[in-house]
Amino acid sequence: MELTIFIAITASALTLQAVVLGAMYIAMRKSSERMEALAAEVKTKILPTAETVQAMLVELRPKIENTVNNVSETSALVRGQMQRLDATVNDALDRSRLQIIRADELVSRTLDHVEESTETLHKTVISPIRQISGIIRGVSAGLEFFIAGKRRRNHGVTVPQDEMFI
Repeated sequence: MELTIFIAITASALTLQAVVLGAMYIAMRKSSERMEALAAEVKTKILPTAETVQAMLVELRPKIENTVNNVSETSALVRGQMQRLDATVNDALDRSRLQIIRADELVSRTLDHVEESTETLHKTVISPIRQISGIIRGVSAGLEFFIAGKRRRNHGVTVPQDEMFI
């Protein structure tokens, strides 16, 4: 009896296993059909688009390469021109600095000469003129005093001692 129960359990387990395998087969078949339908849809919709893109890339590749080459050459030319411009600007700045230094030295020398000329003019012309002017004023004051003294004596007016030194 035990053997019969064991065989019955084994038979039911095998039947259940067969049912599960059958269900798995059916599920896999439906899934496979869906995948095939999806693959067919991809082939009909996406592959023509990809082929068109690939054809466009093949067609545009020389143009893109030409454009990249042109940009590279232009960049090299611009770089060379900028280096020349930099050298020219630096040269102009150096020359300008040199000219500014020369102009500063010229102005400094001119101011020194003007100062020396002013000093020489003062020593040779203005100082003697002041001395001569002082002498003339002294002589003039003396003559005025002398003439004024004669007039006073002639008129009989005496000048007090304090008024003589005014």
